Formats: sequence, C-alpha cells, structure tokens
Amino acid sequence: MKKTLITLLLLSASAQAMAAGPLTAEQEKRVQELVRETLINQPDILAQAAEKLDQQNMLAGEEAMKKIIAQNGDFLFNDPNSPRIGAKNPKLTLVVFTDYNCPYCKKFDPYMEKIVKKYPDVAVVFKFLPYRAESSVTSARDALMLWRSQPQQFMAFNDILMAKKGYHDDASIEAAKKRAGVSISQPDAQSMETLKSSLAVAEKLGIQGTPATIVGEQMLSGWIPYEQFDAMVSDALKKR
Repeated sequence: MKKTLITLLLLSASAQAMAAGPLTAEQEKRVQELVRETLINQPDILAQAAEKLDQQNMLAGEEAMKKIIAQNGDFLFNDPNSPRIGAKNPKLTLVVFTDYNCPYCKKFDPYMEKIVKKYPDVAVVFKFLPYRAESSVTSARDALMLWRSQPQQFMAFNDILMAKKGYHDDASIEAAKKRAGVSISQPDAQSMETLKSSLAVAEKLGIQGTPATIVGEQMLSGWIPYEQFDAMVSDALKKR
C-alpha cells in the first residue's frame, strides 16, 4: 500500500511538473527509473490497475444495457405478437432469445415452464432469432402465427419443435404441426416484422448467439444448469 502511494505521488509529481513546464531529459529519466523500480518491487500494481479497469468497463456495459432495455421495453416485455407464458401481471418478466435449431436452446427451453410454475409472479416472453438456417425462420414464423391465432396451443407446438435433435426441415416442421394437432395459416407480413424487430433489438443488446436471456437487469448468454438459472431468477425477483 505504501509503495502504491509512492507511485501515485511520483506520477502526480510528474504531471504537476509537466503542467508547470516540460521536464528536462535528466528529470524525465529519473521519474521513469523511480516508476520502474516501484513496479519491479511491487508487480501487482499493474494487475490491480487492470482489474479496476475491467470493473469500470463492466459497469459501463451494464449501464448501457439497462438503457437499451429501457428504450426497447415495450417490444421486449409487452409486445402482443410475441409468445409469453406465466403471470398476467408479473413482478418479473424474463425475455429469452431462442432458435428452434439451436442445441443449447433445446436444453434451456424446458426451464421456462418450470420457472413460471415455481414462481407465480414471473412471466417469460419468447423472442426468436433465426440465426442458423432457413428452417429457423420457417419454424419461428409458424410459432408466431400460431401464437396469434391459437395462443393456448403455442407451448405444445414449441415443445415438440424443441424436442427434435438436430436441425429442422420442412418435413419435421409439418410433423410437429400434426403431433401438436394444430393448423397454421401461411406466415404473414406481421410474423416477419416481429422477427426483424427481435433481430434489431438483439443487435443493440450485443447478442451474438442463442440462447440469451434478460433476467432482471442482467443478460445471461448461453446455457447454464437449471439450479444456477433458478438462483438468478430468485435473486432478480427479490429485487423487485
């Protein structure tokens, strides 16, 4: 601590000297020697400085994300064209960005129903990011169409789509409709607009893959074990 203080004083003295006038070559050399000696004797100074910078960058990133979430709150949390489950008047609304061709989404998706059953004050909104294939777009638009026409059938269709191993194709999507016992109209312009809005907001949030989930004021990127996700939701709910 004492050596850290010495270093700060040296740097401060150097700055003051520069403000008063340029250092001579001899003075500049001596300041550099003193700083170098201090860093050699206490090398963790740089690690401490790097850690502080990382913390500052993290806080700046969190503040930026909060701002983006607030600016896009209506679409993220209240869009009637986006599927949702759980509480009608929630204290906490989770937003999960997902893709029916994403293997990690297939592992993560079952958590949603478990969470809303465990926490009556929680809702989940589904946003589709068709990153992986043309069938990602097709399946997402079908799901969005079904939500608007038969919302009570959405989860059955969603679960069947998520249960398939590997990528979907036209045949597997049609098979999912039959298994769910649903008839879905030809996707319209609104379904594409909803997808485009999801993609635009995801880009603003810096989302580069799925799943990605807004939990309170945090962004969870990727899959984690259920117990960890449950703890995150519980903590976020306590802060409401």
